Amino acid sequence: MSSPLRLRLTLWYVGAFSVVLILFSTGVYFFVARILVGRMNANLRVTLHTTRSVLARNANQSMVAEALEDPRFPGQIVALVNADGQVLARKPIRSAVAFRLPALPLRASPSPQFYELQESNSEADDSCRGVYQQLTPGAGGGSSTFVVVSASAETIGDQMDALETGLEAAIVLALLVSGSGGWLLARRSLSPLADMAAATERITANNLGERLPVGASDELGRLASKFNELLSRLSASFSQQRQFMADASHELRTPLSVVRTAAQVALHKPQRSDSEYREALAVIEQQAGRLSRIVEDMFALTRADMNQLPLNMGDLYLDEIVADTTRAAGILAQRKSIRIRSQSTGEAPYRGDDRLLRQMISNLLDNAVKFTREAGTIDVRLRQTGVIYEITVADTGCGIPDELQPRVFDRFFRVDTARSGPNGLGGAGLGLAIARAIAELHGGRLTLQHSGSAGSTFLISLPCRE
Repeated sequence: MSSPLRLRLTLWYVGAFSVVLILFSTGVYFFVARILVGRMNANLRVTLHTTRSVLARNANQSMVAEALEDPRFPGQIVALVNADGQVLARKPIRSAVAFRLPALPLRASPSPQFYELQESNSEADDSCRGVYQQLTPGAGGGSSTFVVVSASAETIGDQMDALETGLEAAIVLALLVSGSGGWLLARRSLSPLADMAAATERITANNLGERLPVGASDELGRLASKFNELLSRLSASFSQQRQFMADASHELRTPLSVVRTAAQVALHKPQRSDSEYREALAVIEQQAGRLSRIVEDMFALTRADMNQLPLNMGDLYLDEIVADTTRAAGILAQRKSIRIRSQSTGEAPYRGDDRLLRQMISNLLDNAVKFTREAGTIDVRLRQTGVIYEITVADTGCGIPDELQPRVFDRFFRVDTARSGPNGLGGAGLGLAIARAIAELHGGRLTLQHSGSAGSTFLISLPCRE
């Protein structure tokens, strides 16, 4: 089946080429016609001038006929006529070409007057072209005598007809050649698109690893390369979504399993004490809260990915947010005898979402408390560097292995899964991902500045806003 695009390209190519070719042929036709007519006019003018010179030397009318016999002008008819068209003398007297005059009376003019007569329908007269001019008063015996030079224009007509036939044949042949060549060229040029379309039809969500064929480094090759890059991004996105679903299922399965087990244990015996029921309900309530936090965090990340996480922008002070979140984290840190130290350079006016900024810093502090050793320290520092606010959270924890550092901001990633506890009461591995999303929503970024055996340092960079 032919490609509509291929057909359209061929038709456009042939159409544009035909217009150019027709315009060129028309120009050649009129250019050649002008040259031939100009050459014929020059010959007629030379004959007219020569005849007038001869007649000027033979002023006696009785000698006019003899004077006309002297020059030889093949293919031309030279005549001496009066204003009414009466032929006074003619050379040659008999010829195969009819002698034809323009419209009478002849117009007296000091300059030569050219005329052209088309082929007569009623008579067997060929088309002709001629020139006439009035003699000098007194020449030829009268002031109204004209010299007329005429010649057949059939030769020019035949030559122009032959040229027209040749140009028409050349146009038809050129269009056939250009159409065939354009079709083959379009077919060859668009064949990579057909291959790309066939490869695209084979690509589904289950084989996103397949790529389009990349040919030469032209526009189609770059298109295939960019499409392959798009497929790579889609494949990475699909992989991330699958991993997200798998991790989310795993995280949700643990508390659900605990809830189910607690309920089964509570219902195993027909009679239990109130304390046993209360203990089972406490476990269920604890796991339900964990489920709620995981679902809320997942929902927040999903809305952040879709740029739909609402921002309630307002004027605030970052130093106050840092101080408040540090005091709140100090309560959890006391259980492990961890000391939290806070440093600030003074007032830090900022415009942002108060709730999200507090959540971002709280997530970093919660993460630092979880992985800091007993009786360790956590340093929180706020400073302004140029037009950037920098918030650093440094702990004295066990650090993050080098091979795992690129994954610390991945969702559901935990460096030490044992920290989740026997009942899955630890974090779900979403805190750092949410913190980074919040920083990016405010035009900033969250990075792991360094990590080692002495601890880890996270850096939040936020642009100053007025």
